Amino acid sequence: MALLQVALDLINGHRAIQIAKEAIEGGADWLEAGTPLIKAEGMNIVRELKKFNKKIVADMKTIDVGAIEAEMAAKAGADVICILGLASNETIREVIKAARRYGMEVMVDLIGIDEIEKRIKEIEEMGADYICIHTSIDEQMVGKNPFDLLERAIRTSNLPVAVAGGINAEMASQAVKKGASIVIVGGAIIKAEDARKATELIKKAMEGVEIKSSEFKKYSQDELHDAFSKVSTCNICDAMHNRGAMRGIHPIKKGAHMVGKALTVKTMDGDWAKVVEAIDVAGKGEVIVVQAGEGRQAVWGELATLSAYKKGIAGVVIDGAVRDAHIIEKMDLPVFAKKVVAEAGEPKGHGEIGCEIICGGQIVRKGDWIVGDDNGVVVIPREEAQEIANRAINVMERENRIREEIRRGSTLSKVLDLKKWEVRK
Repeated sequence: MALLQVALDLINGHRAIQIAKEAIEGGADWLEAGTPLIKAEGMNIVRELKKFNKKIVADMKTIDVGAIEAEMAAKAGADVICILGLASNETIREVIKAARRYGMEVMVDLIGIDEIEKRIKEIEEMGADYICIHTSIDEQMVGKNPFDLLERAIRTSNLPVAVAGGINAEMASQAVKKGASIVIVGGAIIKAEDARKATELIKKAMEGVEIKSSEFKKYSQDELHDAFSKVSTCNICDAMHNRGAMRGIHPIKKGAHMVGKALTVKTMDGDWAKVVEAIDVAGKGEVIVVQAGEGRQAVWGELATLSAYKKGIAGVVIDGAVRDAHIIEKMDLPVFAKKVVAEAGEPKGHGEIGCEIICGGQIVRKGDWIVGDDNGVVVIPREEAQEIANRAINVMERENRIREEIRRGSTLSKVLDLKKWEVRK
């Protein structure tokens, strides 16, 4: 029977301890002190986790000074130390020698190694106890998963093989079917509002119960509209390191959530010809994004909104002025603008459709993703869209767990332990 290892990849010990408790109640077999947790809390977190009387994996990601780090982990109570297969053979041998001295096992993580067959044979000859096939979090964000390498490792290795990398309940079942001896799950448990229930679900999947789950999944290029529809512009800005937010652009109608690819328009202040013509050019589900000058005169109004709605356009963003706001706010088309004025300009026909523009201080190109809600509008460069969508989902999921901890009686500053992270002079 495959084992479930819960990766506690957090940065605050008190949160890790609580989630570990819930995970054990749900049936977790092993606990992993994740690399961020060890870096934030030191080896004492291994000592604290050892109190649960479960097998403890210290994910040290050792790549040098092998004997020293192995001794540190063993004396803190770790049963298994996880090191990098990218380390030199000399370092791996030193870890294994030190581990044997202290009665600890060694797991070698093959993250970043493509020619795994050769490396697995070398690691086996050196005396490691486990192989780990691991797709990093950053790789997961662009759609990678560990299963192709897992199948290759299973065919090659005589050691028990662990697998890690964005695994949810549905994927946990697949991992066991493919031959994994240890299934390592992090986010699908540590981001769950109820970690006990999440662990129970994953254990059932590993035992053969068919589970279909859309939770804690990573989204493909074909699923980006669905992904962006689940998150707020705030989630996206966090995922983009506070980039992408348009300045001074506000919704005419509250409560809308706009998602689509941009069709760009550049025009002069008050010249609404190209803006209206763009309705005919735009495909269903696209967002018309307009650079329209200072906004002394409107380039958009009720009739344009009705036309766009009938065409199936997802929304409109005007860096300039609109009018008929009292009617637009009653219609089912999201419209965002810099200004609202009563006066309309004239359709002179200056400008261009499909060119690069500046809207709300952000560069927008045809095909970039546009998301808008009550907080404003963000633009996501099309070549980064899959990564940003998955990172925004990750932000949302992590906040869901924090929200639950606050509901249980904590506060935001206590959950995040802000004072510990303050800069002290």
